[in-house]
Amino acid sequence: MCVQRKIEKFLRRTDMAPTRFGRLAIGDPRLVHDLRRGREPRPRMVARIEAFLAAQEQAQ
Repeated sequence: MCVQRKIEKFLRRTDMAPTRFGRLAIGDPRLVHDLRRGREPRPRMVARIEAFLAAQEQAQ
């Protein structure tokens, strides 16, 4: 599954604002907006996002 789809599912499930997600995950509040507009994340960023998602799953 692509990282953008994982993010969208997470946002729907947790009702978290996209800007908050970007800020918490990688320190960029525009992350989700930019991904929705076609930004392609590099492998290192994908790894950081996936690590954040995994940590959130562990916390729940």
